[in-house]
Amino acid sequence: MLILATWRNQLVIASLLLTWSLLGTASLYGQDQPDTAGTQPVITTDRPAVTDASTVAPSGYFVFENGFTETGNQRQRSFDFPETLVRFGLTAKTELRFTAPDYFNNFNTGSGFGSGWGDLGMGVKQQLVARPAGFDASFIAMLSFPTGANAISSHGYDPQLLLPWSHPISKNWTAAGMFALFWPTQGASRNLTGQPSFLLDRQLTSRCDAFIEYAGDFPQRGGPQHLLHLGTSYKLTPNQQLDFHFGFGLSSAAVDHFIGFGYSFQLQGIRRERRDRS
Repeated sequence: MLILATWRNQLVIASLLLTWSLLGTASLYGQDQPDTAGTQPVITTDRPAVTDASTVAPSGYFVFENGFTETGNQRQRSFDFPETLVRFGLTAKTELRFTAPDYFNNFNTGSGFGSGWGDLGMGVKQQLVARPAGFDASFIAMLSFPTGANAISSHGYDPQLLLPWSHPISKNWTAAGMFALFWPTQGASRNLTGQPSFLLDRQLTSRCDAFIEYAGDFPQRGGPQHLLHLGTSYKLTPNQQLDFHFGFGLSSAAVDHFIGFGYSFQLQGIRRERRDRS
């Protein structure tokens, strides 16, 4: 218990320091703007926040998002990787999504701890509102398939509906959030779960930003899970991004802590000119 308390205190201190940096760097980087690489789109990812991006992948581009997370829960440590999400811009307002099976080690399944590959998922994301109106919003529909290991798989076809949005507050600040509904199979029935989230993102430099986020899970069965989440991302190039994030639970049903990092990149799969003529 002393080790967990010390770890939680360190996370609280780190979160306060990151929040201070978010607030304190406004005067230092107020002139910085995101890179403009001509007509080449700059990578925008769903990770590492709980809140997904409110825009879709660029038309004709593949976006590959990958990561690793270590989680502490009930005096147990677990990890998962590669957290691969593949997004393809089918049109200017529609993307196709594929969630590859994730490997979980010592994962809390609710009825015990197990290891193995998780379920895969497929879905679509549709842009509803674009930023010229000062507001972005998208709709995501996903379905997971019971392809994972016996100890990890939900053994059901589980739908998800998500509605991410974002709105610029000022030159360097953006507010964003998401409301999601999940129907995970647990035992012989589904456990409808609502998940609201809200974040504030600060553009620190033309390549780097940081965020602070609240997310909560509210299942029909089981206690609410409240999380405080902080992270940052850095664009190595217009097509590559590194990220780092950490967080901790604010309720007894939530995990104690988690910490992770990721690498994402995008590739042009279909040239716009050729696709537009077809």
